[in-house]
Order: sequence, then C-alpha cells, then structure tokens
Amino acid sequence: MALNKAFSDQAGTPARVRRAYLMSRAALAVTSAALLTAGLTSACSNGNDDSPLNQNLSGRGPITYVEGKDTTETGAVRQLIDRWNAGHPSEQVTYKEQSTDASQQYDDLTQHLRAKQSDYDVMALDVPWTAEFAAKGWIQPLKDSFNLDTSMLLSPTVASATYRGTLYAAPRNTNGGLLYYRKDLVPEPPKTWNELIADCKIAHDHGIGCYAGQFAPYEGLTANAAEVINAYGGSFVGPDGKTATVNSPQSRDGLRVLADAYRDGDIPKEAVSFKEAESQNAFSSGKLMFLRTWPNFYGVAGSDASSVKNSFGATTLPGKDGIGASTLGGYNAAISAYSRHKATALDFLRYLIGEDAQRIVSEGALPPVRSSMYDDPALIAKFPYLPTLKESVANAVPRPVTPYYTAVSKAIQDNAYAALTGAKPVDDAIIGMQKGIEAAGS
Repeated sequence: MALNKAFSDQAGTPARVRRAYLMSRAALAVTSAALLTAGLTSACSNGNDDSPLNQNLSGRGPITYVEGKDTTETGAVRQLIDRWNAGHPSEQVTYKEQSTDASQQYDDLTQHLRAKQSDYDVMALDVPWTAEFAAKGWIQPLKDSFNLDTSMLLSPTVASATYRGTLYAAPRNTNGGLLYYRKDLVPEPPKTWNELIADCKIAHDHGIGCYAGQFAPYEGLTANAAEVINAYGGSFVGPDGKTATVNSPQSRDGLRVLADAYRDGDIPKEAVSFKEAESQNAFSSGKLMFLRTWPNFYGVAGSDASSVKNSFGATTLPGKDGIGASTLGGYNAAISAYSRHKATALDFLRYLIGEDAQRIVSEGALPPVRSSMYDDPALIAKFPYLPTLKESVANAVPRPVTPYYTAVSKAIQDNAYAALTGAKPVDDAIIGMQKGIEAAGS
C-alpha cells in the first residue's frame, strides 16, 4: 500500500514507469490467485484427509471389541481380553458380546458402520464378510504404518483377510473341514473321492449310510459344494472379487461327484436336510461311515454319549488326486474406520496373533492361526486332531472373496441343492451359479 501511494502522489512520474508498475501489480495479482487456488486444491486433495481411513491413526485410549457370544468352555474371548487389560491399564478393552446368530451379528455390525458410529473399535468378522467391509471402506487397511507381520501365520488364513492385494484384518482363529470315519470298518481312510465312493460298499453291507455333510440349502451347503468344486480345480470369482469363473469343466466335475453320490444312494436321501447338528448326530449314533464336519465335533464323537467313541478317526478331506480343499472358516479381527483409538486397536490386533493369545485360542478348542501351535506337544495331547487339522487348513481355500458374498453364496447353495436332488442337471446348475454370481453385484 505504501508503494502504491508513493507512485500516485508523484504526478511527475514518467508514463512508462507508471505502466511498468501497473503491469507488475497485475502479474502479482495473477500469481497470488494461482497460489491461493493451488493451496485450496492441495487442501482438498491432500490424501482425502476428510476420509475416516485417514483419521485418528495415532489415537490411543480404551477400545471396544465386538464378537459373537463366547461359547468356548474355557471362556477364551474373556481370557484374551483379561490378559490384555492386565498389561494395559490406560487402554482397556471392553467386550461387546453379540448373539450367537451370525446374521444378527452381521446386521448389528453393518448398522453401526453405516451410521459411522465410533463405539465399535475392533470387530470379529466371519471370514466372508472381510471383503465386503473392505470394499465399502468400513475397515482400516493394514498397510504402511499399520503394517501387520503375518509371516508366522498359516497362509490361507492371511488370504482370507486380504482383499485385492491388501490386508484388512488380523486372522484371529480359523477352521477347516475334517473327514470323520469309522476306523473299525475302514482301517485306512480314503484320500480321494474315488476311494471314498468305492468304500461305500462296506457301509451298504453293514446297513448304514456311507457319506454325508451339510446339504440343507443354507451356508453349510455353500461350504460343502465349494470344497468339492475347489478340489477338482474349479473356482467361483476372479481376483477382482466380481468376475464369475465357476462355469468350467473342473467345476462340473466337482459338483457331479455329489450329484452322482446322492443319485446312487452313497449319500443318504435324508442328508439333504442335514445341517451340522443333524449330520453329527447321524455319525455319533452309528448311522454313517463317513462325515464331513468341523473339528469341534471331535470331542462330541469321543464322549460317553457317542455310540462310536472308541471306533472313529479324523483325517483330511478327500480330493481329486490326494488331499482335498477344505473351505476355510473362522474369524478375522478388523479395525473400524470410525474408531477414535486406532493406534491402540492396531496393538490389540498384534496381540491377538501373538503366541500368548494364540495359546488361549487353542486351549479354547478354536483352531489357531499361528502355525507353531499345531506342533505343540501339550496341545496335541489335548486335541489329537491338530496335526491333521494343520494339513487341512494348509490346503484350505477361502470362501469366495467378494464384496457381494451373500448373493454369491445364495447362487452356489441354490444351484448345488438343485443338482444334488436332481431338480437340475449338473450342467444347468453350474450355468445357474455363473448367472447368479454375475448378477450378484448388479
């Protein structure tokens, strides 16, 4: 302002000097405007600082951990939290216990996340939910300063927590299918589907059913159908989580195994109504020779209430040419994008995959994600199936990693059920799966 006044007061200043001054002022104004615009642009595009994923990264303080009802005999979830709280007096964890119903757990989580509420800091996600929550921006990516060392974990569990090449959760516990068998009838368990079907003559000669899994039209059928399709080299979605890939000769060969076994009576007719409880009861009461189910059945099959407590074994699922491809189960622990104490939440995730926490998980009869737990003599003495389960999990395949899992699963189970019961030829059922998966994201 002083310079401008000096020029205006000097009426005798040459015109060319006054023109030069005015031109310099105009240039300065343009430059200032450009700098202001650049500054505003930078503020708006600086990594999208307004995104919840970029906020509260260094926040520390109490957090809430959300998981379904703890049904372990040891109270494993409560033990995990108590152990953490004993060493973190200023960063206490509160356990928000949900119901035992998976759909109610899902609804509760999505309601809070859609509302962008900050009261759920770390959430236990059923493994198929991880991709959906990641795609919607609801959970914190575990990269850069939030990197998590997963080198000591079983690789399929890490894959279940990964979406489009980025880790979004810490595997907390896993699960894999096992083949329970009557070792008094079949001293050497089958390793392939052809061997299992050949053994069915023994079951028929003893007047019992040969093979069953969970074949009612629900999530269990998705797991059972996926296991056989995966074992024969089929798949459901591509790496992008959206492109349908199930329409293949390999998928047809896998689904045909189940359809033919049901048609031929090797799978009992009543098995199309079996969920976990019905199928496990059939085996423990001596009505089945082979059963595909989860490791938590081992203690039930060996209890005094079981008719087969001294005459059963457990092995890996059969495949096309060897060990099959179990469907992976379990929980992944993820940090809410809306948490205010993400640094504490990240430390809690690191704790959950550590040796102390994973021992608590193991002693609660939840399959651990840390590889070394499966080789521990004390744990093997308590859970003899652990070495077999480690092999099962090592060969497991996550359920389709897609943000549209609910619709994809429905397409799989509906068409698998139709093929199993003969309502659709196998070829038509696979085409139906393909179309259903293609429509899932629309």
